[in-house]
Amino acid sequence: MPDRSRLTPAIADVRRAVRTSFEFAGLKRGELVLIACSGGPDSLALAAAAAFEGARAGIRVGAVIVDHQMQAGSAQVALATKETLASLGISPVEIKTVEVATAGGPEAAARLARYSALDEAAAQLDASAVFLGHTLDDQAETVLLGLARGSGARSLNGMALHSGRYIRPLLGISRKTIENFCADSKLIPWLDPMNQDTRYTRVRVRKQILPTLERELGPGIADALVRTADQLREDDEVLTSLSEQAFQQIATMKSNAILLDLDGFKQLPLAIRHRVVARALDILDAPTFARVHILAVDELVDRWHGQKPLTLPGVRVERTGENIALKTTKTLKPGAC
Repeated sequence: MPDRSRLTPAIADVRRAVRTSFEFAGLKRGELVLIACSGGPDSLALAAAAAFEGARAGIRVGAVIVDHQMQAGSAQVALATKETLASLGISPVEIKTVEVATAGGPEAAARLARYSALDEAAAQLDASAVFLGHTLDDQAETVLLGLARGSGARSLNGMALHSGRYIRPLLGISRKTIENFCADSKLIPWLDPMNQDTRYTRVRVRKQILPTLERELGPGIADALVRTADQLREDDEVLTSLSEQAFQQIATMKSNAILLDLDGFKQLPLAIRHRVVARALDILDAPTFARVHILAVDELVDRWHGQKPLTLPGVRVERTGENIALKTTKTLKPGAC
């Protein structure tokens, strides 16, 4: 059954965050929410709090454990985690074993395999939502990584509280509070050795970069990064909405191309113009694109002198008469826009 030990500040904070997320998701009595649980401190604390709050609200709480098979003993860890979750009153508990590819690096490949398994489990079990255990510190790391990559406002937005069926109740909760929650609840989480391996970029950010910033610039860096992400997300939501309206006005869809009306495109503010190009590249399923590619498209508008078409990853871009044409060798799916 859910732990009913004494209420400490950490336990109160985590339970409150979960209760708020239940309300945010509009979960009703009898509905099922799944916790994506690795057995680590963050997801285990989330599961324990959800079990407690779910019992009070009449909401069914299940869990999915994804075994990535990326290290020895992962199957045993998954089974031990299943037992712990069952002792908390969580049911059903599913273990999904996945094969992690190599494309994009181990972290990206593992993430892709994990979300695919979570989507499959949610569909099979008819879950209304899937809760993820990302914390405030995870958010700060994500923002810092986006800043280092120069990926633009969308990357600096960090992770969204709500994205489709996925909800992240702990984005406002620090890792230290999570550790206190586990200690206060007498939970013994699994400590993933990969989270100590500085060969991984995110681990270096966690173990080296953020502590250095805290030491050199003063405490509160993680909170400041998260506040920045929140502010940028508000701005980006407005700009994204405006750029979508602009795209609908100036874009013409073809079977394997998108034509952007040159006169209309010229009139757009740069922030909107660049998002329109990014939207087109996304629809054309360009495998990768960065700011340098978007700026190269601008060259065909603002510095036109008859230059040759651009060859971007997976897409050819040229100025033809009154249009900027972005072409792909693929046939666009119906409704791609």
